[in-house]
Amino acid sequence: MDSLEHLNPQQRAAVTASAGPVLVLAGPGSGKTRVLTFRIGYLLSQLGVAPHHILAVTFTNKAAREMQSRVEKLLGHSLQGMWLGTFHAICARILRREQQYLPLDANFVIFDEDDQQALIKRALRDLNLDEKLYRPTSVHAAISNAKNNLILPEDYPTATYRDEVVARVYKRYQELLVSSNAVDFDDLLLYAWKLLNEFSTVREQYARRFEHILVDEFQDTNLAQYELVKLLASYHRNLFVVGDEDQSIYRWRGADYRNVLRFEEDFPDRQKILLEQNYRSTQRVLDAAQAVINRNRNRTPKRLKSTPEHGEGEKLVLYEAVDDYGEAAFVVDTIQQLVAGGKARPGDFAIMYRTNAQSRLLEEAFLRAGVPYRLVGAMRFYGRREVKDMIAYLRLVQNPADEASLGRVINVPPRGIGDKSQLALQMEAQRTGRSAGLILMELGREGKDSPHWQALGRNASLLADFGSLLGEWHRLKDEISLPSLFQRILNDLAYREYIDDNTEEGQSRWENVQELLRIAYEYEEKGLTAFLENLALVSDQDTLPENVEAPTLLTLHAAKGLEFPIVFITGLDDGLIPHNRSLDDPEAMAEERRLFYVGLTRAKKRVYLVRAAQRSTYGSFQDSIPSRFLKDIPADLIQQDGRGRRMGRSWQSESRRSWDDNYAGTWGSRPERAKPSHAPILQPRFKPGMRVKHPSWGEGLVVDSRIQDEDETVDIFFDSVGFKRVIASIANLEILS
Repeated sequence: MDSLEHLNPQQRAAVTASAGPVLVLAGPGSGKTRVLTFRIGYLLSQLGVAPHHILAVTFTNKAAREMQSRVEKLLGHSLQGMWLGTFHAICARILRREQQYLPLDANFVIFDEDDQQALIKRALRDLNLDEKLYRPTSVHAAISNAKNNLILPEDYPTATYRDEVVARVYKRYQELLVSSNAVDFDDLLLYAWKLLNEFSTVREQYARRFEHILVDEFQDTNLAQYELVKLLASYHRNLFVVGDEDQSIYRWRGADYRNVLRFEEDFPDRQKILLEQNYRSTQRVLDAAQAVINRNRNRTPKRLKSTPEHGEGEKLVLYEAVDDYGEAAFVVDTIQQLVAGGKARPGDFAIMYRTNAQSRLLEEAFLRAGVPYRLVGAMRFYGRREVKDMIAYLRLVQNPADEASLGRVINVPPRGIGDKSQLALQMEAQRTGRSAGLILMELGREGKDSPHWQALGRNASLLADFGSLLGEWHRLKDEISLPSLFQRILNDLAYREYIDDNTEEGQSRWENVQELLRIAYEYEEKGLTAFLENLALVSDQDTLPENVEAPTLLTLHAAKGLEFPIVFITGLDDGLIPHNRSLDDPEAMAEERRLFYVGLTRAKKRVYLVRAAQRSTYGSFQDSIPSRFLKDIPADLIQQDGRGRRMGRSWQSESRRSWDDNYAGTWGSRPERAKPSHAPILQPRFKPGMRVKHPSWGEGLVVDSRIQDEDETVDIFFDSVGFKRVIASIANLEILS
């Protein structure tokens, strides 16, 4: 193992901390991954801890792979026996090992977001509830939040009638999951917690095994994850957590920065170590970020220090465009100038924004200029139609009770099994108490001798043909390799003929299928279950292409954990950053400030702060107000770009006129919001089931639509790029049917 002399004093103190609970608060760019890597190496090489007695938990598969690679390089040998992975992967591993305690078989499947939404809709139908009154996305969010807070269906609080409805749907949803031998992502945590909490022998088994537990990104844990690690550390109490409450930005998906406070309360004997030496950014970037985050309460103060090689650095550049079209043009023009002048490479740039809808004008500006770019999160490989089809087939082969997968592919490619046939099959499944997949395989195996044949009438023949295919694949899954099974399914379906019409788009679809097949070859030894589990747990950052020499467009949320030489933060107007939804919620406002802080600290050398004096909406323009966060950055750290609109007063004084941000109340009372320049929308224009066309993404199907902040938010599944959420006023959607 390399000498600890490579570490700074704070890092060395963390790596060599004595036994017991340890809280490491690591500022951005302070080498937390290095600390975790060396800590594991120190436990193994210096303290003699066996690998199988160590559990290390990360938040992405990419982070887990990187950590394992670093430790193995540090030690010079593999980490055979050590448990290293994401919370969900670790929990899935425990649940499969302890299946006898669960209402599931060991080959349970993990439902993705689409499957979960389909099952919520099924539960609503079963309970005769109107989807328009109880939107599936909203109901599912309530259920997910309950699971993250360890609330079971029977304990769901019912203060209102809507709560009572959610409780009923929650109960039915869980019944449908169990009957499909499936779990959702939240169940992985909930079941694991329930298992360890209720069965003392199981808890003691794992608590004794894991002498040392290390948790990365601790500020992003939810209550379920926090309680899980407490249970796992209940015997040895060697819990080493690394995080930073200033970078907690996932409140909307259950993350709770207060777990840092809970840790200090639950472990009063904990050691607390601050990592304040930053190895990424210049001092001016750090000072700006520090000035922003210092406004937040309930945090541990830190003083971030740059290294001599990074130095003081350049001032942050503030640019105010006349409108949002000019905002996008400025970004592209600046990138072209810096690249042409040899001052940067195309891959040095990141363009960040608060919401995905803001990417449209940026994308169009790049396209007009002929500048390549990459878009993180929006064109996710695993969200493409043909990829999801093949994954659904493989899941169905592994688990014929998987109703969501069956519903997706039962008539893909078209085989004459329409809505009436599917309804007849579903009713027969309910009547007999059997899964539709098992009935299909029985029809395929026994034909007219099956007791279901007569009940299904003229639908039986077509269903039997598909059941025969499914039964054969299910039989072969344990006899041939995963790639061979994949190829067999493709051939039996004539799937290439279905998706490849010899156009460029058709060829691209087939190439996506071939890429999925390539991944299947990587799991030839591990098999179908491991392959499907990996796909279910993959995240957007896991699919981020490596070494792509092009500017990166991404949301501020997606930027977490990344770094770039030059960062543009666009849309710095009140209502965008911070977002409208946070204006009346102090906790939400604090998270918006953390989000801006995360964006600033992604930059190594230079930051461009970009806003628009007006933003286009409903064919006209509406004045915008500078982000209140701009006022927190000292004036001597900022320079205005001469190409931008010159304000009548300084950017700081104008920003100070923005609304009171619910902290100290030193800027007077909050004025009334400016009246919109258009009539507010009262009814959605777009309806579920509509076909629409987007200028960049082509045709898609409207999944959901709702009025938010006097505008219409539309969820669309595009044929080309998968799921997107857009703002109707700026999306330029054309209704096709």
